[in-house]
Amino acid sequence: MIIPNYNYEKTLRVVLESVYAQTLAPLDVVVVDDHSTDNSPAIAGEFPCLLVSTPVNQGVSAARNLGVRHSRGEILFFLDSDVALAPDALANAVDLLMSDPGTGCVHGIYDVEPLFDDGPVERYRVLHAHFWRRRSVGVVGTAIFALAAMPRAVFEEVGPFDENLRDSEDVEYSDRLGAAYRIRMTETVVGRHDDVDRLGPMLVEQFRRSQLLVPVAAVERRGGGLKANRPAGALAAALVPATLPLGLVAPWLLAVPVACLFWFALADPGLARFAARHRGAGFLSWFLLAHFLVHLALVSGALIGAVRWVVDPRFGPSVRRRADRAGGGDEGRGREDPAAVGR
Repeated sequence: MIIPNYNYEKTLRVVLESVYAQTLAPLDVVVVDDHSTDNSPAIAGEFPCLLVSTPVNQGVSAARNLGVRHSRGEILFFLDSDVALAPDALANAVDLLMSDPGTGCVHGIYDVEPLFDDGPVERYRVLHAHFWRRRSVGVVGTAIFALAAMPRAVFEEVGPFDENLRDSEDVEYSDRLGAAYRIRMTETVVGRHDDVDRLGPMLVEQFRRSQLLVPVAAVERRGGGLKANRPAGALAAALVPATLPLGLVAPWLLAVPVACLFWFALADPGLARFAARHRGAGFLSWFLLAHFLVHLALVSGALIGAVRWVVDPRFGPSVRRRADRAGGGDEGRGREDPAAVGR
């Protein structure tokens, strides 16, 4: 069990309690503390796990790679430090891997309830995260390593996580993994997630993460990854602010952005019904508003990321730098840069 940690004192104790309550006991538990400044390393010290610390904050990809090097098991289970596992999660993941040698990774879904219920923003996040994962169960194109298991032999064959990526590292890794192995998402591996609980930080996080959507997609060899949101919804959300200036031409043209807003609301009826069923019709209005704002952040971030991908060769997956060096590009520009913004 490999658990990267950076300032998760709020959740780490509950997460480790869930690990040590598994029906199938893990061979070892490695907590990689990525230079935390809170009390989480001391919390990890309360458990019989191996605590490995980094001298500087390096990001989740580097932390997972370090955890693998300090682990002993033939099956690697990656778990984020804000996800508490259901008691049978590890056993179910191992059973699925053992029953199908062609599967290179099994990963799970989030529970419909948050680990700690901190209000409407978190309820929106957890409901949405559960819904699109549950809708996608089966053989998929993307592995999500928040709660995922894979054979060590497969990891060694595919290679380590790209340490230049602090976000979207799952997508880049899945592109390499899926070229040789099946990736399976299952509803039998479940964890309760403690998600962001304030609107501003949620939108900033979505904006930051989405900047890597275009760079990662540009180097993908296979495509067909998981989609958390409907493309039609993203387009409708983008058209709302894009068409608002029409109201300056003639007030009646404001009907265009209003129509786009209705289009957005109806773009994923299954999601809307799911939210209303679990939290009530009154919550649905808030859910759709939050969902709309998230889409605006995603679209804005993707556009900014696309521009950065064009103008900055240090931004995005390391495979681009390797290609530049192989093609005789500027040696200094192709170097690994710990301060690269894409990390």
